[in-house]
Amino acid sequence: MRTDTSWGTLPAREHLPVEVTEAPVLDVTIPVYNEEQDLEPCVRRLHDHLARTFPYSFRITIADNASTDRTPEVSARLDAELPEVRAYRLEQKGRGRALRTVWSHSDSPVLAYMDVDLSTDLNALLPLVAPLISGHSDLAIGSRLSRSSRVVRGPKREFISRAYNLILKSSLSARFSDAQCGFKAIRRDVAQRLLPMVEDTGWFFDTEMLVLAERAGLRIHEVPVDWIDDPDSTVNIISTATEDLKGVWRVGRALAVGALPLDRLARPFGDDPRDRRLPGVPGGLARQLVGFCVVGALSTLFYLLLYSLFRAMAGPQLANAAALLVSAIANTAANRRLTFGVRGRDGAVRHQAQGLVVFAIGLALTSGSLAALDAATGNPAHSTELAVLIAANLAATVLRFLLLRAWVFPDRRADDQLRTDDQLRTDDHLRADGPADGSIDSHADSAALYSRNAR
Repeated sequence: MRTDTSWGTLPAREHLPVEVTEAPVLDVTIPVYNEEQDLEPCVRRLHDHLARTFPYSFRITIADNASTDRTPEVSARLDAELPEVRAYRLEQKGRGRALRTVWSHSDSPVLAYMDVDLSTDLNALLPLVAPLISGHSDLAIGSRLSRSSRVVRGPKREFISRAYNLILKSSLSARFSDAQCGFKAIRRDVAQRLLPMVEDTGWFFDTEMLVLAERAGLRIHEVPVDWIDDPDSTVNIISTATEDLKGVWRVGRALAVGALPLDRLARPFGDDPRDRRLPGVPGGLARQLVGFCVVGALSTLFYLLLYSLFRAMAGPQLANAAALLVSAIANTAANRRLTFGVRGRDGAVRHQAQGLVVFAIGLALTSGSLAALDAATGNPAHSTELAVLIAANLAATVLRFLLLRAWVFPDRRADDQLRTDDQLRTDDHLRADGPADGSIDSHADSAALYSRNAR
């Protein structure tokens, strides 16, 4: 997976400026390969629609994916005849490669793409990009699977589409409804951070981009669309499905091991209402409790399974220690990612070391319980051992959550915000009172002093 971005977090979303600028507000990319027949009428139809209905400046970019027919000539002619049309030639195939190349070089603040056959009703284009222009959302997608969508296509494609999205929901926990609809848009500031992380250059590009954006907490807006299937589509369904499944496995594995720096896509403190601090209300406590309980329940089952397995080969103390050690490592990793939202590999070793300290406390509680049971009964039954261990683990669980929340995975955003607020108050105080030594404290004051001296 690509991880070669080097920026900090994304700035807060803002409404795009309404004043006229040199760069068009919207850049619609149309990836094409050997589309000499359909390209010109479809581009002219899209251009006419945008010119009549779209209230902002726009550009249409034809991304030619190494076509071998007359597509380059048609693209060049449209480029010459229509000021809002630009032709872009790539010498390699791949829809993802075309979109990444064009979007990476575009100067428009909103980037979109649609299939050349214009299967999607163009009246959905303005609702698609409006949330991006207003600053409400980061990405927008058309959905053919929404209840209010109207779709005309054969049962084979309908089954494949629904089955694929079901796979995404079950394997990657995707919450968007339609990954492969050729009708999407993204803000350029998001694309600059997100595209370097997307590895696929073909049809899986869309899915990978959406999954990473969703996992990073970006907002994805869905628009129900009216869609009519193109019977002349040349997409190889079998090979495309195979590559998509490979992509699902690759992305799922990268997310599981925390190999992607998704924190670089995070929005700043205060942009998400859930991040705002209220006096007496611990931030994220409810969500963390739910996540911790789910992870704890699964870890307990895993621990009991391991204990029963190890108990057949060793004594109760050794079996308990081994089972607790293995389950503690898995528990720390799961809580790190799922409960406390820590992504990437930074600090993973330190977190595991601190988790082992928490493990030692749990070991002391459970081992002490076993020792007390053995001293009281002499030779307890296996079911009695399990009952005592469950009770001891419940007590250790409460302590484990408190230690994980306060020590292993503390919420550093609150501390950072407090430091930022203190710094802002200090700066305001200095600006109001002036520096103690009478010196000039800012570039603005220096400029004012220079102006007075000049006069």
